[in-house]
Amino acid sequence: MITTTQQKIVPQLWFDKEAKEAAEFYCSIFPDASIISSTTLHGTPSGDVETVSFEISGYAFAAISAGPHFRFNPSISFLLNFDPSQNPQASQQLDTLWNALSDGGTALMPLGSYPFSQRYGWIQDRYGLSWQLMLTDPEGEERPFITPMLLFTGDMCGKAEEASDFYLSIFHHTRRGIVARHPAGAEPDQAGTIMFTDFMLENQWFSAMDSAHEHSFTFNEAISLLVYCDTQQQIDAHWEKLSAVPEVEQCGWLKDRYGLSWQIVPRALDAMLQDPAKQDQITQAFLAMKKLDVDELRRLYGEG
Repeated sequence: MITTTQQKIVPQLWFDKEAKEAAEFYCSIFPDASIISSTTLHGTPSGDVETVSFEISGYAFAAISAGPHFRFNPSISFLLNFDPSQNPQASQQLDTLWNALSDGGTALMPLGSYPFSQRYGWIQDRYGLSWQLMLTDPEGEERPFITPMLLFTGDMCGKAEEASDFYLSIFHHTRRGIVARHPAGAEPDQAGTIMFTDFMLENQWFSAMDSAHEHSFTFNEAISLLVYCDTQQQIDAHWEKLSAVPEVEQCGWLKDRYGLSWQIVPRALDAMLQDPAKQDQITQAFLAMKKLDVDELRRLYGEG
């Protein structure tokens, strides 16, 4: 299990006003879940924004209430693996969680039996966040409970393999897992494109798939991947390799060649923003930056 201190890549969820409410909801329905920290940043372009960090089964999430600028869609979802070889109650727990997420939510694929799983469903919860719940094949290789899933649609359909290869080339502690391709006769999906693949970045599993079906969504800033760095050298390296849209670079945010949003941040920034005496100064400093300058932030934090 990856702990918060070990987890280098953390999904950040952008809410209008519901970050704390949503975190509390998730912590009430998931086993082994808790809120780690909560703070309010002042003087941002969205006014006062609340940030929340929480964990589900040791997997860290960040959430922010920063206005109605972005809305969740199924281009990024979270695959939940219920492994009966590890947990005899896996099927029952899957159903319990499905029922909790269904309260105010919308099923994208109804809970039922599919060729790839005896028990599976895809749902958008009351906040619009997407989850895929799957009873895992006990004969397969073990996977963690939570895996972010990237769905390549529209102009990016057919790019899942290329994109995952690109990410594998950038990060450390990587490896390719499963590769399953769309067969011939599966139109509109093109034969050979990715039906499902998973891959490890920084010892964390991610997954991806192509879909040529008509979708009204693609990646946006509602879910970004926050990459914690220990040095300016690490920040510079990730920024140079990932950033592909210079006009959207802002306060550590960037967008890559596939439209996926990332935040490249020094790990020390979290502690700085938790310090009431320095929070406003540090907030205004990093908001004025594009690529974050950890040495400048540390210099400011060290001043009286």
